[in-house]
Amino acid sequence: MGQWYLSSHILAFALVVVCIFSCLINIAQAQAANATTDPSEARALNAIFSKWGISADKRQWNISGELCTGNAIDSSTTIDDSTYNPFIKCDCSFSNKTTCHITALKVYAIDVVGEIPEELWTLTYLTNLNLGQNYLTGSIPAAIGNLTRMQYLSMGINSFSGELPKELGNLTNLIVLGFGSNNLSGSLPSELGSLVKLEQVYLDSSGISGPIPSTFASLKNLATVWASDMELTGSIPDFIGNWSKLKSLRFQGNSFGGPIPSSFSNLTSLTELRISELSNGSSSLDFVRNMKSLTILDLRNNNISGSIPSVLGEFQNLTQLDLSFNNITGQIPGSIFNLTSLSHLFLGNNKLSGTLPTEISSSLANIDLSYNDLSGSFPSWVNQPNLQLNFVANNFTVSSNSSGLPTGLNCLQKNFPCNSGTGRYSDFAIKCGGPQVTAADGTVYERENATLGPATYFVTDTNRWGVSNVGWFTGNSNPLYKSFVSNQFTGTVNSELFQTARLSASSLRYYGLGLENGFYNITLQFAETAILDTTTWKSLGRRVFDIYLQGSRFLKDFDIQKEAGGVSYRSVQRQFRVQVSENYLEIHLFWAGKGTCCIPSQGTYGPLIQAISAIPDFIPTVSNKPPSSNENRAGLIAGVVIGVGVVCFLSVIAIFYVIRRKKRLEDEEELLGIDTKPYTFSYSELKNATNDFNLDNKLGEGGFGPVYKGTLNDGRVIAVKQLSVGSHQGKSQFITEIATISAVQHRNLVKLYGCCINGSKRLLVYEYLENKSLDQALFGKSLTLNWSTRFDILLGVARGLTYLHEESRLRIVHRDVKASNILLDYELVPKISDFGLAKLYDDKKTHISTGVAGTIGYLAPEYAMRGHLTEKADVFSFGVVALELVSGRPNADTSLEGERVYLLEWAWKLYENDRILDLVDSELSEFNKEEVKRVVGIALLCTQTSPTLRPPMSRVVAMISGDIEVSAVTSRPGYLSDWKFDDVSHMTSMTTDSTTKGSDTSYYHSSSVTSTVGGTDHSQKDDSKAMLHETLNEGR
Repeated sequence: MGQWYLSSHILAFALVVVCIFSCLINIAQAQAANATTDPSEARALNAIFSKWGISADKRQWNISGELCTGNAIDSSTTIDDSTYNPFIKCDCSFSNKTTCHITALKVYAIDVVGEIPEELWTLTYLTNLNLGQNYLTGSIPAAIGNLTRMQYLSMGINSFSGELPKELGNLTNLIVLGFGSNNLSGSLPSELGSLVKLEQVYLDSSGISGPIPSTFASLKNLATVWASDMELTGSIPDFIGNWSKLKSLRFQGNSFGGPIPSSFSNLTSLTELRISELSNGSSSLDFVRNMKSLTILDLRNNNISGSIPSVLGEFQNLTQLDLSFNNITGQIPGSIFNLTSLSHLFLGNNKLSGTLPTEISSSLANIDLSYNDLSGSFPSWVNQPNLQLNFVANNFTVSSNSSGLPTGLNCLQKNFPCNSGTGRYSDFAIKCGGPQVTAADGTVYERENATLGPATYFVTDTNRWGVSNVGWFTGNSNPLYKSFVSNQFTGTVNSELFQTARLSASSLRYYGLGLENGFYNITLQFAETAILDTTTWKSLGRRVFDIYLQGSRFLKDFDIQKEAGGVSYRSVQRQFRVQVSENYLEIHLFWAGKGTCCIPSQGTYGPLIQAISAIPDFIPTVSNKPPSSNENRAGLIAGVVIGVGVVCFLSVIAIFYVIRRKKRLEDEEELLGIDTKPYTFSYSELKNATNDFNLDNKLGEGGFGPVYKGTLNDGRVIAVKQLSVGSHQGKSQFITEIATISAVQHRNLVKLYGCCINGSKRLLVYEYLENKSLDQALFGKSLTLNWSTRFDILLGVARGLTYLHEESRLRIVHRDVKASNILLDYELVPKISDFGLAKLYDDKKTHISTGVAGTIGYLAPEYAMRGHLTEKADVFSFGVVALELVSGRPNADTSLEGERVYLLEWAWKLYENDRILDLVDSELSEFNKEEVKRVVGIALLCTQTSPTLRPPMSRVVAMISGDIEVSAVTSRPGYLSDWKFDDVSHMTSMTTDSTTKGSDTSYYHSSSVTSTVGGTDHSQKDDSKAMLHETLNEGR
């Protein structure tokens, strides 16, 4: 009874409290209802909504025309409530609770189009502004600095341009800042270092570039930093190690140099760490030892070396571990396989050795160990259901009873052994991600609709081709690795070919297996089907990936929709010619952390491809048919009968063989140990092709020797360079260098087919280019080049140099970029010749041919005067070539007078007098004035005195393309007044006879290494030591 009495009193008291509280709320709401919105803010918001064509839902707020009413002043409704959009929140406590100020504004994901009205910056009481996921354009004005009360600012996934204003540093109350997925430019304002209350920063895919300012060291309250796909440069700052509250850090797809700072070992609160694409420098994994709170550790493609620390086996919270595409060695600690929370393990493309563990955790769903040096047999756990495994390109023992693994793994081990030797096939065609399709030209694209996942592979029953996929889509709990649409496609008569596609989150490889060796023409077919060309936020995504063939990167930052002119559902074809020398072809599509991640949905990134085909560029000799059982039996019978005859035949030629073998023994011993050999031609083959090196076939002669046109027996037209006796390398060293150079392949580089060694003779075999060299086209007037063609040539040359400097697995400084070393194919696509050839000569023997027109005029001052060689010497030479393309004249011409003699001096004179268009070639009747001004600006930037002031070639490409602004140049370089060229007669020889047979104006001239300027010999210092041999992981 007493308990009942006490309970009833407690209940009654609670009811009283509720009533009082309810009354207080009603009183507050009644007071707020009597308050009115600040008139200036009301006008401003109405103007904003009017210009954007949106309005409030008057059932929720703005009741009877009063903005701060209804849910806008209801304390139980937050600005983030998805039921209300657009929406505001008001604070009506001002002026004795008679005035309401707008404190929060949300216009989120309703596809508002246009610029931000200036009235927005007058809403100075805002603490929360969310304009994300619209199609807002224009720049962010300095007036944003007026919003000093702002705490939560989200403007991501729009199309804002221009630089972030430094006035953002006035918003010292900011807690969250978001500008991700925009088209901004410029660098991070150092003033942002004043925002010491910041906890979350989202800048990924914003367009911002440059280094992280040192002022950011003050941002010690940061817990979340997403800054991927931004072209951030320099080193990752050490001071980030002092951001002790950091829980999530994403630095993927930037241009940072390594290594990862050791100070990161202090970040013990991290739960997510994603860093990728660090260039240069080598990191170890020692810094992660104390990060035991991590759930996701993704460090792919960072030049990490050393071994995997065993302490990782203690990271019990880890769900995803990705250390792929590094240089990690040693064995995999068995404890990693037993982590109870780990589901995704990616260790592919390293140098790991040893065998597989006997047991693994039941939590593991995906294991990628591809492209390592693992060996041994498979343990029983490979049979577990729902476990995806990728063991491609290792040394495992694969037998017919190798458990429940998908068949064909034996064909995808190291060296891809199936049907090796003479080969069996000479073509293949694949319908990626879909059923078999027969194209209009009769090509049958074989079905490839296997259920691939984060760590899988597939090989056809005929062992003709295979596919390997690796990668987990971030943020997508139900990822799909193939897509289907029913749309019709433009630019093709084969719409059905593009309706299905294969997708990958990281690395997608297709293999042609058992191919006859030779050159193949590869066609890759793409169409963007996920990111649509509309004026909504869903169109703002960018899918960007790299394309490799045979381990060499052919295309960097390939964007399907950009290549299609910004149009979706339009076919894009890319064709390549590559050599198969070991019976297999590898096509690798690789996501390097670039592009957006989540537009229009989570996990919209990475490679996408619809179809692949490969056809021989030679006359095949193999059957191109899969083996049959009848064929095998017939082969057995024939083998027995013929075997007897073969034995007799071999007996007859045995003596001849022994004699020949003795003669060849020295050569063969010299070639032992060379892992990769280029294609080698016989001397008689090249002698016949060039009609015994007939002078009528002579194309020209440069510092490395004469070049002849020839025709092989298979009909291919080639250019054969006879290297001069200056090359004193041994055969093995020579072949190693040629193999290295021939692996460097790009659309804008001349293809090296192979070589020939005959005694002391050394010959190189190149593709033949019909339109010869750029200097003949420009100065000899052998071709008419309009402005559009010249602009495309310049862009192509820039891309070729970018590949040599930054993208190739080798780092190559050309040393002699000039118009005569730029060749033009039948479509006037420019191709740079002679790259890498200086390595074939002793440094003491190399030279620059001052008799070659314009060579001196292309030399960077630090290289000419001090022998100091870096990639920036090529940048200087490129700037001179750019001016030649604009002006149509060589860099020095003594037939002109005064300042017009030297092209650079004349260009500066015109630039300083704002008459730059006077530089344009008089032969050009039409040209784009803005493009001309841009090109000249780039040329003047590239020819600055200090190498550090010249941009890298990747930035030059972006400036030519208009993706970034051309940096201003303000002062004439000092060398224009310091250098005096009194004798320039040697510089203009080519203009006197540009078409004479044997003149030095067409093919593959000398790569300059030592120059003679002013009578002084400046030999090349060893600045480029090991450049040619600096390699990255194969197939990146």
